[in-house]
Amino acid sequence: MPRFGDGLAVDADLVRAAEAAALQARRPLGPLNPDLACVFVCGDDPEQVGAALARASSVLRARTVIGCSGSGVIGAAQGVEAKSAVSVWAAVLPGVRVRAFHLEVIRTPQGMAILGLPESAEADEVAVLLADPYSFPADGFVEQTNDALGLPLVGGMAAGTRGPGSTRLLLDHRVVDRGAVGVVLGGPVGAQAMVSQGCRPVGPPMTVTASDGNLLLELAGVPAVQKLQEILSSLSATDQALATGGLHVGITINEYLDEHDRGDYIVRGILGLDQARGAIAVGDSVPVGRTVRFQVRDAASADDDLRSMLLAVRREFSAVEGALLFSCNGRGTNLFTSADHDVLAMRQGLSTSGVAGFFAAGEIGPVGGRNHLHGFSAAVLVFGSARPELVPEGA
Repeated sequence: MPRFGDGLAVDADLVRAAEAAALQARRPLGPLNPDLACVFVCGDDPEQVGAALARASSVLRARTVIGCSGSGVIGAAQGVEAKSAVSVWAAVLPGVRVRAFHLEVIRTPQGMAILGLPESAEADEVAVLLADPYSFPADGFVEQTNDALGLPLVGGMAAGTRGPGSTRLLLDHRVVDRGAVGVVLGGPVGAQAMVSQGCRPVGPPMTVTASDGNLLLELAGVPAVQKLQEILSSLSATDQALATGGLHVGITINEYLDEHDRGDYIVRGILGLDQARGAIAVGDSVPVGRTVRFQVRDAASADDDLRSMLLAVRREFSAVEGALLFSCNGRGTNLFTSADHDVLAMRQGLSTSGVAGFFAAGEIGPVGGRNHLHGFSAAVLVFGSARPELVPEGA
């Protein structure tokens, strides 16, 4: 009997859609109640979104349920953007310890503090996080989890359609409008978290020879803007057009590797040029000595990157049974010809159903062994059985 199910319903009546999607996700599980379920709702009215989250939770009868609002939802082999719709993912996880949490931000005399994070346990394997971008400092928190949790973290930013105060988050039967919700999974989870950043490199790798915070001042001993102009002039007309539409920079995570491939760079956007200083502003701090490489993104590159990642994952599992997918709202029809692209690639590349998620306003996942907040990416949590030869002895 399958352990994972997914459902999706499009309906102006969000509560009715929630019930239909929840029943659809439960159906493959037979008489078993899910140990973990996730609900994602796209709708204009925050109160209706909250009602839909609560209704799905009651229908699912899961041990733990988390969920959120989003600009679109993914499930049942399709993606739906900017329409009233609900997607549901349900999982039976025998022997897995599921600990749910709600994180809240409070002010203290020393500054901001985050309450609600569960204490680490030795058997913890992975965590899922759904956060409100208007009330929760996700970027800083995700960076801190590398030391505080020491676990892969995957998830997405759950923006409401009406701005601050319109996001809705679900934890079991409780709907909240701020902070973040999530789960920590421990024991025999059989899961792997990863991120497809959807870019390909252009130009050579370069050492940062001068920088100031997030300003690249020199690349390989040459003023950064001058070096960028040299590289752009050497590109094909196609790549020049892509660079004009949106150029990115890849920053190496581990400088001690002999060679750096796609997954060894954290991709950040270029924010602008400081012509007076000949500097390039990027979306992260870049220390002197770090290797960087310019990157471009288009549909073909994003498709190839996702499928290559899925192929590598498939080699590590004897069977994939389900997956959570957090796809950027800049992907879908903004990048591909169809909002279905990522979920169909997932189902085909992993030979599985039980795939659901939502279009996020920022994606969370590990690259190079560290958790990061991403943009224009697809963050994935895959569940299945590792190949016997890859299981450590005694595990």
